[in-house]
Amino acid sequence: MHTRRYAATAFLCLYSAWALADMLPPVIVTATRTAQTEDETLAAVTVFTREDIDKAQVHSIPELLRGTPGLTFANQGGLGKSTSLFLRGTASDHVLVLLDGIKIGSATLGTVALQDIPLDVIERIEIVRGPRSSLYGSEALGGVIQIFTRKGDGDFHWHASAGAGRYDTYRAAAGVTGGQDVWFNAEVSGLRSSGLNACSGKAGVYDAGCGTDEPDRDGNQNLSTALRGGFRLPQQKLSADVHALYARGKSQYDGGSENNARSAQRVVGGVVAYAPLNFWQVTATGGRAWDLSDNYRDDVWSSRFYTRRDTLSVQNDLTLTKAHTITVGADYQSDTVDSDTAYEVTSRRNGALFSQYQGSVVGQDVQLSLRKDLARQIGQPVTGSIAWGHTFSPAFRLTASAGSAFKAPTFNQLYYPGYANPNLLPEKARSVEVGLSGAREDMRWSLHAYRTLVTNLIGYDSAYIPYNVDQARLQGLEGTVSTRVLGCDLRSQLGLLHAINTTGDYANLMLPRRAPYTLRVDADHAFGSTTVGATLNAEGRRYDDAAHQYPLGAFATVDLRTEYRVTRALRVQAALANMFAKHYETAAYYNQPGRSLNLLIHYQQ
Repeated sequence: MHTRRYAATAFLCLYSAWALADMLPPVIVTATRTAQTEDETLAAVTVFTREDIDKAQVHSIPELLRGTPGLTFANQGGLGKSTSLFLRGTASDHVLVLLDGIKIGSATLGTVALQDIPLDVIERIEIVRGPRSSLYGSEALGGVIQIFTRKGDGDFHWHASAGAGRYDTYRAAAGVTGGQDVWFNAEVSGLRSSGLNACSGKAGVYDAGCGTDEPDRDGNQNLSTALRGGFRLPQQKLSADVHALYARGKSQYDGGSENNARSAQRVVGGVVAYAPLNFWQVTATGGRAWDLSDNYRDDVWSSRFYTRRDTLSVQNDLTLTKAHTITVGADYQSDTVDSDTAYEVTSRRNGALFSQYQGSVVGQDVQLSLRKDLARQIGQPVTGSIAWGHTFSPAFRLTASAGSAFKAPTFNQLYYPGYANPNLLPEKARSVEVGLSGAREDMRWSLHAYRTLVTNLIGYDSAYIPYNVDQARLQGLEGTVSTRVLGCDLRSQLGLLHAINTTGDYANLMLPRRAPYTLRVDADHAFGSTTVGATLNAEGRRYDDAAHQYPLGAFATVDLRTEYRVTRALRVQAALANMFAKHYETAAYYNQPGRSLNLLIHYQQ
């Protein structure tokens, strides 16, 4: 009933915008590892620009991405707390996350602490939905999220901001940037919050919730620094870019054996691009990412999990003609674990060769890609994809694609003492997708339908030992429309998902924490120096566990925001989140913020 209601709402938004909707399509690099506009890509993509980040007036990446078609989150207690994401029904460790081209995340967990990466240092986020293992390898089973930090370009200038809000939340940031052929950017940001009671749990109940009853406020803090610089030598067709990010955090939570953690995300990397010939460009990308976590019980140290990831990629792009491009390259990755837990194996390496063809043949756009990974622990998986598209008119484009993907088991699944299985096989997936999209005057729209079958899905027995047994079927529909009506910018996003187990004790049951529908509607209007906006977020009923013993109710929240530009350099923002104080959970027993007022002052010279 609810699914049909929100589907009808999205359809009406699409229909009413059709005749009204001049927006320049953004440039995407993640979908094909080469630059192309959103109109050219054959994949389902969503892009968040710096303007989008400033307009949203939120504190974290999960808050910003909330409502993106095909994407849902399970948050464990508010700002700064552990947050899982599900992209088209796949799990958190099925999504590859890149930061300026460098693969980041925990090698033990297989996930990325997106909540710890500050928004103030980000220039753009690209989300590619659907399998991309044929270009990126493991983790890209459900899709790829790439985060780009701010990049200096233009005259020298600086900016600073400071804000405060409910739950004793305070934030501040400052940055300086500039340069043309030689450029630089530096950012520093900090956030501190007393938080809310993260979990209304029950002592000893761990199958849902935190397994403890600790009615206190669970705060968090984050301090981050980002540096980026580079140069361009157009005459020599040479450019270089180096970057570094350090994000340090401390978060309290409710747990039986541990209740606070001190973590750090560190990333250093660089890119060198050189064109020895007019049709040939060579790009080398390399870097190192650390995921560091120390865990405590009442500030008494308990455990340590440090992982380090080194990556190197060499890519050759051969532009044979304007309509035909061939890409060939090689990737290398090395993961290392340093922990007080005695893992049987503490390092592993992976190499890969990949190739891609992009072209237009008789008006038909075609993309073919193939990759072979080489790793001792997972064998030599081969993945591929094929995509096709045809533009009938600027207002109507049809695309179709099919691809395979895989996900290597994590160190925890393979080697954690007493709770591992070294004989695990990689999870595998096959996916098909059909898309429609178009643009007309001030309107852009898209509609994508997909179906993914996942085999060798890793599940856990009653003793929490992982094993390859489960299979899942993920299918859904995603729609977006952006338009302008009477000076009001409107954007609607809809995601419908049917994600079920197809084998085992939970056959034909929905996978846990996946919402069957999500709907987001944004509206913003400028009145001279003042801008006002609102966001509706709605998500459907789901379950916290595979056995469907813990239901999570459907909910809808409304957020309001306004901005007043005092001068060209100074602006003041105010946001009222969850205006109607809706109580809801995205993970059983874990609380979410109520009505919250936040203020921010921003100055840019």
